[in-house]
Amino acid sequence: MEQRAAIALTVNGEPREFRGRADTPLLWVLRDAFGLKGTKYGCGAGACGSCVEAAGKDVLTIEALAREPRQPLIQAWMAEQVPQCGYCQPAQLLTASWLLKRHPQPSDAQIDAAMSYVLCRCGSYQRIRRAIHRAAAWPADAPLQSTEALAALPAAAGAGGGVMLNPWLRINRDRSLTVMVDRSEMGQGVITGLAMLVAEEMEIALDRIRVEFAPAAPEYVNALLGEQATGGSTSIRAAWDSLRAAAAAARERLIAAAAERWDVRRSECVAEGGEVVHHCSGRRAPYAALASAAAAGRARRAKPKARKFRLIGRPVPRIEVPDLALGRAVFALDVTRPSPLDAVLARCPSFGGRAERFDASRALRVPGVVEVLEVDGAVAVVAEGVPAALAGRDALEVSWDLSGACRLDSDAIRSRLEAALERRGARARSSGNVERALRSAKRVVEAQYETPYLAHATMEPMDCIAEVTDEACDIWAGTQSQQDAQARAMEITGLPRERVRVHTTYSGGGFGRRLETDYVTEAVRLAKILRRAVRVLWTRADDLRHDFYRPASLTAFRAALGARGGVSAWLQRIAGPELALGEVDIPYAIPNLRLVRIKEDPGVPTGYWRSVGASQNGFTIECFVDELACAAGKDPLAFRLGLLAHEPRHRAVLELAAERAGWPDKLAKGRGRGIAVYRSYGSWVAQVAEVSVGEGGAWRVERVVCAADCGTVVNPDAVCAQMEGAVVFGLSAALHGEITLRDGAVVQSGFEDYPILRMRDTPEIEVHLVPSHAHPGGVGEPGVPPVAPAVANALFAATGRRVRRLPLLRS
Repeated sequence: MEQRAAIALTVNGEPREFRGRADTPLLWVLRDAFGLKGTKYGCGAGACGSCVEAAGKDVLTIEALAREPRQPLIQAWMAEQVPQCGYCQPAQLLTASWLLKRHPQPSDAQIDAAMSYVLCRCGSYQRIRRAIHRAAAWPADAPLQSTEALAALPAAAGAGGGVMLNPWLRINRDRSLTVMVDRSEMGQGVITGLAMLVAEEMEIALDRIRVEFAPAAPEYVNALLGEQATGGSTSIRAAWDSLRAAAAAARERLIAAAAERWDVRRSECVAEGGEVVHHCSGRRAPYAALASAAAAGRARRAKPKARKFRLIGRPVPRIEVPDLALGRAVFALDVTRPSPLDAVLARCPSFGGRAERFDASRALRVPGVVEVLEVDGAVAVVAEGVPAALAGRDALEVSWDLSGACRLDSDAIRSRLEAALERRGARARSSGNVERALRSAKRVVEAQYETPYLAHATMEPMDCIAEVTDEACDIWAGTQSQQDAQARAMEITGLPRERVRVHTTYSGGGFGRRLETDYVTEAVRLAKILRRAVRVLWTRADDLRHDFYRPASLTAFRAALGARGGVSAWLQRIAGPELALGEVDIPYAIPNLRLVRIKEDPGVPTGYWRSVGASQNGFTIECFVDELACAAGKDPLAFRLGLLAHEPRHRAVLELAAERAGWPDKLAKGRGRGIAVYRSYGSWVAQVAEVSVGEGGAWRVERVVCAADCGTVVNPDAVCAQMEGAVVFGLSAALHGEITLRDGAVVQSGFEDYPILRMRDTPEIEVHLVPSHAHPGGVGEPGVPPVAPAVANALFAATGRRVRRLPLLRS
């Protein structure tokens, strides 16, 4: 029997009353009953307690914190540029506010104790700590911007409409310029990066830029991926030439329109500060006054700036940070539609299984449940509200057809990979005569490395809201693949492309997971059947147990050392699913080298995971190089540099990281340093890790120094933030990450058994960028591959114990 109640509580200083199920979690009362969307669904453990427990108490949300007239904490958050994806930031800020009320001048230990309960998948812990110290040190009489002034919405279009000059640029009547961002914002700072490219070419201040997410359309295809998608660290790389050229062409059209209006030579006019200026006569015209004429004029080609940049290369505050810090950024779960339904799905625990039959009678008796139906082999429970949908799913009785399911466990998968290593495989790279060099060598070193399946574990679980009518389909999702989502919806609805609209929202982390469209197709299918807006939500357990995982792999090495300690032969054999076999960078000068790929897919779904195969191959290659250096009796840095005479960019990042880490200096007993370098996605990254070992053998990572060559850097602070986050992300995987299977089903269900790094575990991180005028390289992913090998090599230096299996803390 449902227990309903009228529950009084105080929310953000105002008396409120909730009438509904007494066991409704406070999270959903705040979000759905009171419309306070700043509170986010993340881990799902406890779901913020029940509303009964909050009765008669004061509840504070980010919306209230953002309204305080004097709030040094939020200003410090913006000054330190804390948010990346921003999904966890409301919880981080509220916890920090609670901390400062109890400890106005907190120590690092007090910060760690309080903040380690709030997880950040993007890894912004170091900046959070700095922001808390900054807020605590703010003098009481020091000037502060009002939160109202800080809360300008940079994602809003210019007021009063505007004129499109091309698919990417709109001139607004309020003299702002809107950039249509054709990539997904998942914390990598692409909104500001692309806006900077436009502002540079359009000669307009960055604070005059507004942004909107572009619709799914052929004009927005990512040239490096062949579709409109965000992945492979390509956003800036793909836009560097094309978007700057589009902005330069728009600028020239505006100048031409002004020259024609004033009847002067085009060469006498220039663009300055969002205006076209004719210095000879002193005449000026804002872009807004010229937009219509420019749009009607003929298209003009223009070359982007060569150098002498005004904005590019300068650290600038990200224009999306105010919305993220104030809890105003709209994620897919925050989208509000008229009379929406909520759906959760029961999916077969074993991969490949399907619902054979189900009994929905108990589920349909749950108040609020309106429908139970099968969708693509799963069973959807649709209700008015998430709590009712979850309760209905708990009440379901489902029998699963496992005839086509994967029934392997982790040990069986490892055995298959072991057997695969004995197969011939396909040569991916070959030079010299490896067999002869190995036979004649006086010293042969052999090793085998293992990497496990990993989940993405984005802080925002998969979610999507869809509406389908006879005339149109609308999708709201933090997708990384707009065109693929559109294509799947076209297949389901039978509607033409122009009637399927994809509305991209902010994403609470992506890391490759949102390139998949399974959660989108679920929402579209249900919306088509029910003819109402349907919001599909995955719980944390759903997210971990039905992911597209980074694949497991085994790698076997045999290498020969020459008489002078060089490497005369290298044989590397990799066994695993296809995605484990790519992104292999072996830059070392080795005369006899062979790389063999052996495809072995046990049937576990795999997908793109931050840095994809580079994360595995970076670990195996750089750990094995360390083994060779040890066997040769050489310093690991000197050994690498000796093999990289013709690789200047590898050498440069290695030397910079080693210098800043104090590589030649001796460490105290019980400490060790390790080094690694890897090139991926057009960038070169080296890292030095330092570990300490305590009594009983317990150890921790104390420091990571990162050096990166990403070519031309658009926003240096954003690049540093991504490298800091990559280190934390990589450490989570290196120390803890492992998805295990039992009877074809994933064992892990939450952050309790799939832990990620917390603030108290985060080492000191330094990032140094190599100056470069080369074409921009990737940023979001290249910082991950060197993390695990640098730490594993440091552990060996400190203990003499060589670890060849990830995760390191379970080996």
